[in-house]
Amino acid sequence: MQVRPGHILIVDDDPLNRRLLTKNLDSDGHRTTDVDNGFAALSALETEPPDVVLLDIEMPGLDGIEVLERIKANAELRHIPVIMISGVDDTESIVRCLEAGAEDYLPKPFDPVILRARIGAGLNRKRLSDLEQDRVRTVFTRFLPEPIAAEMLARSEGHPSIRPVRLWATVMFVDLRGFTTFSESLPVEQVVIVLNRYQGTMGDAVLDHGGTLVDYLGDGLYAVFGAPIESVDHADRAVAAARDMVGDRLSDFNGWLRAEGVHDGFGMGIGLNSGRVMSGTLGSERRIDYAVIGDTVNTAARIEQLTKKTGHAILVADQTRTNMTGPSDGLTFVDEFEIRGKQSRIELWTADVSKDPSP
Repeated sequence: MQVRPGHILIVDDDPLNRRLLTKNLDSDGHRTTDVDNGFAALSALETEPPDVVLLDIEMPGLDGIEVLERIKANAELRHIPVIMISGVDDTESIVRCLEAGAEDYLPKPFDPVILRARIGAGLNRKRLSDLEQDRVRTVFTRFLPEPIAAEMLARSEGHPSIRPVRLWATVMFVDLRGFTTFSESLPVEQVVIVLNRYQGTMGDAVLDHGGTLVDYLGDGLYAVFGAPIESVDHADRAVAAARDMVGDRLSDFNGWLRAEGVHDGFGMGIGLNSGRVMSGTLGSERRIDYAVIGDTVNTAARIEQLTKKTGHAILVADQTRTNMTGPSDGLTFVDEFEIRGKQSRIELWTADVSKDPSP
């Protein structure tokens, strides 16, 4: 079977062996990088990770076994196939390498046919691993910003799941004012086009401010800041995102509606609340969803509902205000409110400078 060429890192302290391996691999169309010691190998792996590593066991200084152990201990490198090479007939060392995660073993002197077969198997294994990593990355980037998705991919060891944790975060609920009445008078295709435009605009605002999209709720959405990876500035990010959403993002969306001749424009309501939440993926092997649950979430949803009563586009719980690491001078006190499920009244603040213009 024809194997697509790949990038092979050759690690061997013997210059003759490096030349022989390079010549054989180059003739098969592969791109090679060769180094003569373990430390140079680790540097090459960080600079440009290869598709397969050919790693000599016996080397002065950092030997092949220790290099292998470091590769397999690194979440970003452990998926790279490593084929150990050595002229030493040492069964114990070979077994140790295989137990440490080496994919195969190649004895010296090299048989070109066996070398080609070992490299082909390693490249196929790497490409299958890359496909699985891409699939998992696609799952994560549906609701996580790219940097957080990359970190979660490394933490999850390539599995499409997020470990359940309890942490401090800020929860956001968003609702589009007057959309239900508007949607009843339009063809379903046009309603979906408008919703997709709105959800894309506001979802991007959440992701751009480092938030996590938990769910789309018809004409609204549900997001969290500071989860699944905890961050000390979760409240600041949530407030900044809310201002962006009711400001420039809503203005752009309403401008698009008017240009399309669809509607004069909508208003929005956003509720923010901070506290401890439980975060993780729920579901089965066939389908998983990211979830954030707890009283903090329920309270945030009820605060958003109060935006209709107060006329403010953004309502911020006092807990969110006190969790901000930056200045909160831009917040204005609104009043104390009774929230269903809470024993005492909650102070609410607004981050908008004027009343919500929604009809």
